[in-house]
Amino acid sequence: MIVDDEPIIVEELAEFIEALGYQVTPCHNTRDALQAFQQDEDIGIVLSDMHMPGLTGVQLVGELARLARPGRLYETAIFTGSTDKQDVILALRAGVSDYYQKPVNLQELQAGVQRLHDRVEQKVREQQIRQQIQDLAASLNDMHSELIPTMPVKNVAQMSTSADTIPEPFDKLSRRQLAVAQLIAKGMTNYQISCELGITENTVKLYVSQILRLTRVHNRTQLALCYPSSG
Repeated sequence: MIVDDEPIIVEELAEFIEALGYQVTPCHNTRDALQAFQQDEDIGIVLSDMHMPGLTGVQLVGELARLARPGRLYETAIFTGSTDKQDVILALRAGVSDYYQKPVNLQELQAGVQRLHDRVEQKVREQQIRQQIQDLAASLNDMHSELIPTMPVKNVAQMSTSADTIPEPFDKLSRRQLAVAQLIAKGMTNYQISCELGITENTVKLYVSQILRLTRVHNRTQLALCYPSSG
């Protein structure tokens, strides 16, 4: 998104940046910029003039931070025609990643936009990794919970875990693994099983993988066919 109260600057910069392969949202005032930012979650880079009617570039950056939903990833940069170093200091304190002196050197801008794009992409990757770690931690916690005595699983038929009453190869499974196997035999999806047992879908996937490995069954269909009837 490019924000400047001088239309010709917005048009020239938009044309240049679009030629680099980016989609550009042009805005001629901060009111439109705030609205566009809220409506378009794909805006990941904001380039704004420093001195404009209404909000300054620094104030705009502050408003964007206030409006952004938790976890939204984006980077900002400021244009300034002033030689006052205070502008730069204010911008950096506001969390702006970069600034450019007007008239803007297009080669510097190209390199700068690429840097901002790379930063956003890196943040996205880091966010995805954090989410994967959280999902894994939740799954491990769910699996660990089966080591602690709990009440019988809701809506799952009681099934003895005695090796004398459970035929091979299901005698190798834990109580929770048996519960998952029973629901697979009923034709439930991983999502339905997660809801039934109160665990995450990722945890169900881990259990399914363990069950197939321990029973030496190739897939869910074979597992359902091999599973002993409850009568």
